[in-house]
Parts: sequence; C-alpha cells; structure tokens
Amino acid sequence: MNPARVLLPGALRASVRRAALLKHASPFRNQRRSLIPAPSANSGPLLDRRADRELPALESQFRWARTLPIFAVLVGAAMFGIFNYQKSSSSVVSSTLYALRTSKQAREILGDEIYFAHKIPWISGTMDQLHGRIDISYWVKGTKSKGKMRFKSIRPDRTSYFRTESWSLETEDGKVIQLLESDQDPFNPSD
Repeated sequence: MNPARVLLPGALRASVRRAALLKHASPFRNQRRSLIPAPSANSGPLLDRRADRELPALESQFRWARTLPIFAVLVGAAMFGIFNYQKSSSSVVSSTLYALRTSKQAREILGDEIYFAHKIPWISGTMDQLHGRIDISYWVKGTKSKGKMRFKSIRPDRTSYFRTESWSLETEDGKVIQLLESDQDPFNPSD
C-alpha cells in the first residue's frame, strides 16, 4: 500500500485525483459537438464524415420477405429438374428405351429412330430400386408417331430379382398396346 495515500486526508486525496485526471484528459472532453444529420437524397456528396453523425433511418419492412418466396420456387424447380435428370439418365430408363427400340410391335407403331419425344424428357412415376418398386412412364417418338411408354416392375424381397409386371405403349389416340408377352420377360436374359 502507498504510504502517501494513507497520510492524505479525503479532500486532499480527491483534489490530487482530479489533477491527475485533468493531466491525462482528452482535449476534446469539454467541447460540445452538434450532430450532423445523414445526407438526404439530393444533398450531393458527403465531404465530411464524422463518427458522431446521425445514423440513417432503418426500413421498417423486410426486403428479403419479398425475395424469399421467389428463392424457394427457384430452389424447388431446380430440385425437380435435378431429380428428373437423375431418373432420365438411370439404367432403368435407358434399358426400357433400348427394349422399346428392339420391340417389333413398338417399331410397327412408332417407326424407326425411337427416342424421347421431347428434348428434356419428363419421367413420371416412382423409381425406387432400393425398395424394389419401379413404376415409370414417359413419352417417346419415332418416325411414324409418338406414344407414352409405361413400365412397372417389382422385387418381392431383397434377395430376389425384379419381376416385370407391365410394359405397355399408349398411342396418341388412346390405344394401349401390351408389349410384355406372357411367356417371356424382355428384361430378363434367362427367358
């Protein structure tokens, strides 16, 4: 403990403390500065910028509240596009398209050069190979006409193979042609 501090009476100690504070005080401590308002839209460039100027007024409405639904719609559309692209590039779709090209009945109806009807094909239905459920349909076209191909296959349990239940082609006029013959499965080479 400082012996000089103990010997000084209370009033004297306060005046010594004040003198020490004034010695280290800022020269701007007693100056009063007026606040400068924020520049308005037509006031020109701000040439002098001080730290104690008035802050700009906050907008009361959230700007992101207008853009959030647009963002959600764009993300949703991108997700649908990505999932559809994943379906269209799967081995199931390419195998069914190949089987359709090699089918005599399909070639009689659609003609040659059988491919997707649109540049960006939309694959409708479920394609869940993990759980053994495939039920898809998509539009195809050939040199003669176009139609909607439907394919359904299931796997009863995890250790068995897929079993084709339905494979058909529906023409534009509504006529349904069963491409799956009862005695063979075109997707099973052992038949």
